Amino acid sequence: MSVLSFGELLIDFVAQEMGVTVGDASGFVKAPGGAPANVAAAVARLGGRGAFMGQLGDDPFGHYLAGVLAAEGVDIRGITYSSEARTALAFVSNTADGDRSFMFYRHPSADMLMQPADVDTSIIDAYKAFHYGSITFICEPAASALRLALDHALADGKFISYDPNLRLPLWASADAARAGMLAGLAYANLLKISEEELHFLTGGDDVGSLWREHMHLICVTYGAAGAAVHLPDGSCIEAAGYAVPALDTTGAGDAFVAAMLTGILSHRDDWRERLPQIIDFANAVGALTCLQKGAIPALPTRQAAQAFQRERGGR
Repeated sequence: MSVLSFGELLIDFVAQEMGVTVGDASGFVKAPGGAPANVAAAVARLGGRGAFMGQLGDDPFGHYLAGVLAAEGVDIRGITYSSEARTALAFVSNTADGDRSFMFYRHPSADMLMQPADVDTSIIDAYKAFHYGSITFICEPAASALRLALDHALADGKFISYDPNLRLPLWASADAARAGMLAGLAYANLLKISEEELHFLTGGDDVGSLWREHMHLICVTYGAAGAAVHLPDGSCIEAAGYAVPALDTTGAGDAFVAAMLTGILSHRDDWRERLPQIIDFANAVGALTCLQKGAIPALPTRQAAQAFQRERGGR
């Protein structure tokens, strides 16, 4: 169960009050975040080996974030530091039901300046799976660094996971976001996509249009309603979600991905037969992540998720 995640690691400043805009919030809680980093930390919390590759600013926030991942047991050898730009920041506000809005400080941020020469492929070699998102594709030179890493992972037979992770304010336009997110599909064995992202990319619920050469499964998440996993033969496995009093949904999708990956990697020979149990566990992990503010601080352990399943009558 070893996964290397590539991409952004940043500080989320989460509004203390529910149901307010970022501008109206009276204060914020500092929390480490960034979707790929969340996946690496979630893998470690679930008992696997997580690693993170990306670039931070050579500043107090950057070194704080590296320390947070290291404390979680994440391999941080793939982190480089930039003296040219600072660590990315995001200010996050939550509606009454836990949904989010974002304001980003990346003009540019250090992760956007990562060079292909910064990619240590020997670290990729040490892990069974490679996970990435779409944000790194937005601009150069980071996009070329990610493509180099992906080409290496693909050539080396890694299990590759992709979360398009729609963050529309970061793209030049909706059309640019759609094109960039779709281009990222080409490498993936596992695609994790939310209902909102599915509608954005296809104009509806056309999962079939997202299949690419290397894909083995497409996971569509529906929040508290659960998830549906589509397979190339046209079959679909659905699993109901776990309703919880969501305080902050940040990181729930990343926790779901980590649980899917650890489940698949633990059962490489028969993961297809075990998908109902793997998906149910991933739903439980995602639900538990919504119970406190911030992504990484909220990630559950495997034992906590299993206990939660037993209490709720899960598989």
